[in-house]
Amino acid sequence: MTIPSHLLPADGRFGSGPTRVRPGQLAALTAAGAGVLGTSHRQAPVEHLVSRVRAGTAELFDLPDGYEVALGNGGSTAFWDAAAFCLVRERAQHAVHGEFSAKFATVTDRAPFLAPSLRVEAEPGSVARLSAVEGADVHAYPHNETSTGALSPVERIGGPDALTLVDATSAAGAVEVDLAATDAYYFAPQKVFGADGGLWVSTLSPAAVDRIEELTADRWVPAFLDLGAALASSRKDQTVNTPAVATLVLLAEQIEWLNERGGLAWSAGRSAENATHVYGWAAQREWAAPFVEEPYRSPVVATIDLAGVDAGEVARVLREHGVVDVEPYRKLGRNQLRFGLFPAVPLADVEALTACVDHVVEALA
Repeated sequence: MTIPSHLLPADGRFGSGPTRVRPGQLAALTAAGAGVLGTSHRQAPVEHLVSRVRAGTAELFDLPDGYEVALGNGGSTAFWDAAAFCLVRERAQHAVHGEFSAKFATVTDRAPFLAPSLRVEAEPGSVARLSAVEGADVHAYPHNETSTGALSPVERIGGPDALTLVDATSAAGAVEVDLAATDAYYFAPQKVFGADGGLWVSTLSPAAVDRIEELTADRWVPAFLDLGAALASSRKDQTVNTPAVATLVLLAEQIEWLNERGGLAWSAGRSAENATHVYGWAAQREWAAPFVEEPYRSPVVATIDLAGVDAGEVARVLREHGVVDVEPYRKLGRNQLRFGLFPAVPLADVEALTACVDHVVEALA
């Protein structure tokens, strides 16, 4: 089977993470060259990179007064472990409606120094909503569940002594948010920001900083997971451990690219435009339907169920033509396609993608 070349997108990368890296980012990486790559992360050139990331993040999210930007190695998975040590005092409550929200719940549930976690669960494709509950001092949920493409509203849960932690890994930078409703809004750079993984970035409220100081003063914390140390290093525009400098270059470049074009409002609008096309396209086809119901459909990760056609075969043919990473999340086990619709993906490429799917489905039929 052949897809005509005039139907193909200019760039065929539609993954939900890692995502496409813009040519401008690659050019910035090449330009950085020996000026930062292979040099000490304790010296000014790399510190300047960290400073760009922290300042750009503060600008992009209109950081509330008193909030700080911290970063460290290990990605969001490491941040879950760090949060268990440094943000959860006794017990966490989790919204669980997909693979990644379940993983964080498992971390705090298995921590031997914490009480068993509380879970509010919903079927994948829907959204579990939290409410204040006695005994929980942390409430945690994903802004966007990457495995299903379900978007949660960002809202503060609980009273003044409870922290709200939001996993924003695939939403940060492409969905508008009021950070004042959160205490930790954390993400990794391999989604919206088109960089490599292995790094976490988090905004932290004054209440979160106080909790970190309280817990790290009395509780043993592995050095790699010590958010107090990470925050202290970040204030010096450093990381506790040696970072991947190339990732910092790509991340800083992407943050500044978004800010130069209008910041969060612009990037959120660009992803929303992509999503409007995809969901509208699916609604017009008898063999396709969005997996997630309104109002929880994600503007950054669209999951589309197929009927009467093998989604795996569609993805295989697309991949042979350079249109890649549209397979569903492996553990979800559905006959569906999953499209990353991040701001680096122009609408013209999304329109070409759906035209290619139409062509393949018609040929298979």
